[in-house]
Amino acid sequence: MKARRVMGIFFTSLLLMQLIYFPSEISAVGTIPVSASGAILMEKDSGRVLFEKNANEIHNIASITKIMTAILAIESGEMNDIVTIKKEAVYAEGSSIYLQIGEKIRLEDLIYGLMLRSGNDAANAIAEYVGGSIEGFVFLMNRKAEELGMTNTKFANPHGLDNKENHYSTAYDMALLTRYAMNNKLYQKISGTKVYKFKRENGPQSWINKNRLLTEKYKYCTGGKTGFTKKAGRTLVTTAEKNGTELIAVTLKASDDWNDHITMYERGFKEYPVKTIVPKGILSIDAKGTKNKELYVKNSIKYPISNNETSDIRLEYQLLNPKILAKTNKGIVGTAIFHLQEKPLEKVPIYIRQIHKDNEESWWEKLKNLLFSQMGVIYYD
Repeated sequence: MKARRVMGIFFTSLLLMQLIYFPSEISAVGTIPVSASGAILMEKDSGRVLFEKNANEIHNIASITKIMTAILAIESGEMNDIVTIKKEAVYAEGSSIYLQIGEKIRLEDLIYGLMLRSGNDAANAIAEYVGGSIEGFVFLMNRKAEELGMTNTKFANPHGLDNKENHYSTAYDMALLTRYAMNNKLYQKISGTKVYKFKRENGPQSWINKNRLLTEKYKYCTGGKTGFTKKAGRTLVTTAEKNGTELIAVTLKASDDWNDHITMYERGFKEYPVKTIVPKGILSIDAKGTKNKELYVKNSIKYPISNNETSDIRLEYQLLNPKILAKTNKGIVGTAIFHLQEKPLEKVPIYIRQIHKDNEESWWEKLKNLLFSQMGVIYYD
């Protein structure tokens, strides 16, 4: 009995070890005609790269830096904290929300000013408050970049003003960052806000988002961040959603970024819709040891697939030994693996549960009916 239990724990542990998400990915298409020096289109949930142009080439990134500043501030969890503005924040160069020395303002309001109006003064104020100092916050930025796998990125400040050697990224890395940030609901809300109104010390304030793709140019746009410096040129990160497919677009040093993003989105939505590969629920698998049992998955596998890739799909089901399945009535008993072009991309655990045929009664039902019949009681379920 003890040996059987140990064996069961061993197989369960083995299966759990196999349930790690596959890091590999398959790029869909090489390049598309865009004005940007570096560009990428990524599907948010899978991380699949649909289109790219010099996606790993290092560029100055300007104010799209503030995506990192925003998500770190949000993750601090101090949205209702009151920040007292210091001199260092007020004298930041470039775009501003016109903070005043000694002004008191909520951290959340500063993040709106950061994302909608691209306030460099807001970036410095956030950095000083959340990181203890601008230098401390920059350390947090680079640590988070490393955690996210942004291998070609380095931050030197929280706003994105040009730094010759120590502040840069790539289209791919910025897509990774945005993919991470878009899993945060508050970031989604702030990034996708067209107009923000609130009460400030000097009176009512109203900010309009500078992201024109969101406010006027593309109805499927759900958020993003603009950027510009003379050295970086125009930089832009946006997100869009259509028919359940969520995409991320990044362009660096682009002369026509609005149209670049629309072009990428239209092709992505048309050519690579997200399809359900393994639906949530019962699996139709003929496996030994599963008599009067069901195999099922709690989560579906979805992936952006073009019509001409359908024949490249392969599903693999790995299950425990039939003898173990026959003795197992619940829990994880295997994995469902999705392959594309013979590369394993995603997997979900397979569960098992006991079922009863309509004409069969469980032992409990039989006992319950026997007791009630002896008592002269008719039981209605």
